[in-house]
Amino acid sequence: MSFLRRRSSATPAGPDFDVLAMDPGDWPGNLGAGLLPAPDGSCQGVFLRYDLFGGRGPAMVIGNLPEGSPARELADGEVPFEVAQLLLALENEEEVTVVASEDVPVMQGDNLLIVRRLRLSESRVSCVQFDRSDNVLVTIAAWDRPITDDLYALLKPLPAELFQQG
Repeated sequence: MSFLRRRSSATPAGPDFDVLAMDPGDWPGNLGAGLLPAPDGSCQGVFLRYDLFGGRGPAMVIGNLPEGSPARELADGEVPFEVAQLLLALENEEEVTVVASEDVPVMQGDNLLIVRRLRLSESRVSCVQFDRSDNVLVTIAAWDRPITDDLYALLKPLPAELFQQG
């Protein structure tokens, strides 16, 4: 996605990359954001939890993991970090694995995405992944609802101020 680029500043106040997700103002439920810190203080990923279920758990988790993030390193059949976070938040303790994947071309505006659709052993979880032009892996995990192509039109870079502390 050509409009995305790494951010750099003298004093980082959050992730040093743009976070692609749905604007919190466009979401009718609760939103939570989490940063994955590295020991050196750098950001190894960002995930956003969208809750439509009135506090009973999230409907969707969207993660942005830069190249080199340990959360991207998965064993064969292991679910992505975002799926694990979704299941943890829903207090679902069943063992879930990836049983298959399929690459599908999807248009997002003028950009062509190659979306990897993961099929999981827990059929109530939908999961897709795609790589951005800045080598950030975006993963979307949804509970009890399919992820359709129109969702990609809602994704946009979120303002850096959203992730500043203080």
